[in-house]
Amino acid sequence: MLHALLAVEDSVLEQLARMHPRVCPRQILGARIGMRAGELLEVALPRSDKLMLALVEMDGCFADGVSVATGCWFGRRTLRFVDYGKVAATFIDLGSSRAVRIWASPEARVLAERYVPDAPDRWHAQLEAYRLMPAAELLQWCRVTLKVPANVQLSAECERVMCSACGEEVLYDRQIVRDGCVLCRPCAGQAYYTLENGE
Repeated sequence: MLHALLAVEDSVLEQLARMHPRVCPRQILGARIGMRAGELLEVALPRSDKLMLALVEMDGCFADGVSVATGCWFGRRTLRFVDYGKVAATFIDLGSSRAVRIWASPEARVLAERYVPDAPDRWHAQLEAYRLMPAAELLQWCRVTLKVPANVQLSAECERVMCSACGEEVLYDRQIVRDGCVLCRPCAGQAYYTLENGE
């Protein structure tokens, strides 16, 4: 099936196949969204530098598709996860500061069955159709401006500060200063967890 691809480059699918037991429709959507970002921002992909930042709104297979297509990875600090539960991502060209948000068209699933009517089921129809559908039918997009500037998202300077409440290190300018006190986000009331009793 990998060699049947038209709209997604073979190298992208081969890399996805090495990462996952099987290639799935969300990986294809992630790759197509990433590739479309390159076209809209007029940048070559995948990036080997750190001049593109991607904010994915869903994790898992979708994020892997975006990473493989764009070269934006968590480990390189050029990928961020914003948990909206949407098959969507925003891409920022750090050279020009232009940004675009791209998402899957709500009609894509229905159209997939029209593109591959002889598929054994809807999953396989989506898998094949998402590879072939024109971007104008598969995806939607718009130009955006970030509320938090990209340089703040990246925080290239690795300043280390200590939280005055818990004593843990805070990196990449993620601290909050309140009444002259340096706090980590959990100590400032922005924790994603609660402590168990006695710990």
